[in-house]
Amino acid sequence: MSRPTFTELEAFRAVATRRSFRQAADGIGVSRSALSHTIIALEKTLGVRLLNRTTRSVSPTEAGQRLLELLEPALRGLDAALDQLADDRGAPSGTLRINANKAAAQWLLSHVVPHFLTQYPGVELDLVSEGRLVDIVRDGFDAGVRLADAIPQDMIAVPLSGPARFVAVAAPAYLAGRKPPAVPEDLRQHACIRQRLPSGKRYFWEFSRNGQELSIDVPGSLSLDDNGLMVQAAVAGLGIAYVPQSFASIELRSGRLETVLTDWCPLTPGLALYYPGYRHVPSTLRAFIDTIKQHRDRARD
Repeated sequence: MSRPTFTELEAFRAVATRRSFRQAADGIGVSRSALSHTIIALEKTLGVRLLNRTTRSVSPTEAGQRLLELLEPALRGLDAALDQLADDRGAPSGTLRINANKAAAQWLLSHVVPHFLTQYPGVELDLVSEGRLVDIVRDGFDAGVRLADAIPQDMIAVPLSGPARFVAVAAPAYLAGRKPPAVPEDLRQHACIRQRLPSGKRYFWEFSRNGQELSIDVPGSLSLDDNGLMVQAAVAGLGIAYVPQSFASIELRSGRLETVLTDWCPLTPGLALYYPGYRHVPSTLRAFIDTIKQHRDRARD
């Protein structure tokens, strides 16, 4: 029997773990058509079907799952060996894929990415920004960045920033002639700019003071799915928005927005990078983590 090539086995692992030809093709940098032909050739070589394919999903067959379980430790070992060679050369190289929401991506671009790309010119950084919390292992990412309290417990977290605060903000024109809310329940008498989460659900505004915690499904005729747009709507006088303070800082300093319910707006854990501890950490990711730690050291000085 002919033996499969490394390229074929790596292609199979990419599809079987991501369960998507499109995501696998994007992850390894080939076309979907080329990837499909590679998998067909591998199945022909082995004489067994490895993947169940439908128009909407891809999943390993029983034989495919057994092969994947045998391949994973072998390919991780190979990855580790190649990374060791990179360490010996003193210059990490290859692609580093990181998933982050928009706010986290903006933070990285401001504080970490410029230094990282300067120090490690051999690394190609693929920074994917989306709102939903993805499975970074299944979707082929080396790491993710989210608010620390949203990170799965089985992941290793590397803190990026200090605590963050959500603030309730409104334009002076909106507040003129209205009684500002004194407690969160007063929001039911106001127009609120609601937030639509990536899952399609509305975000319930969360407040706390002196150990008392409240979650409110606020009223409002406008729902948006982007913090920047919510700030813009608040500046336009369309109601009260509840956003991370960093998104509204310029408008607050200029006086175009004011805060309400300040005593009820809690500090939340800040951003953190996370990755699975049970997998080999590639040299590119270790270099990125080192750059994060350098930023933290500079911030403390």
